[in-house]
Amino acid sequence: MIYVTKRVEFSASHRLFNPLFDENKNNEIFDKCNNINGHGHNYVLDVTVAGIPDPETGYVIDLKLLKKIINEELIVYVDHKHLNFDVDFLEGIIPTAEHLAVLFWQKLEIKIKNGKLHKIVIYETANSFVEYYGEPIEIKVYN
Repeated sequence: MIYVTKRVEFSASHRLFNPLFDENKNNEIFDKCNNINGHGHNYVLDVTVAGIPDPETGYVIDLKLLKKIINEELIVYVDHKHLNFDVDFLEGIIPTAEHLAVLFWQKLEIKIKNGKLHKIVIYETANSFVEYYGEPIEIKVYN
């Protein structure tokens, strides 16, 4: 099996809070990430596709195609946006890196025809990141 990874970057802001919690509990749990106006990150997103190279091209997936899919399905919606307000598929969801990974997976998996989506890694900072391998996870939506 070969694993092919495309790395892309995007900048976005978000606020982490649970609307069912009072201000004190939100501050206790989310600390400075609960800033009423949000805060921003320069995210790094790694998308890994697994497969066997096509004997005629040598590709598991053409990296130009993978980049196009990532940009069209995700980046155009999240780059330089406030994730709580500007992104329809995040409406009512606490926009943690964990939730982003699951929802990004859902957006990308159905579009990747060459190989199989293997892993998504989202870096909020160089030292803080999440990895997701596609296991079913339910995300609570607050409306």
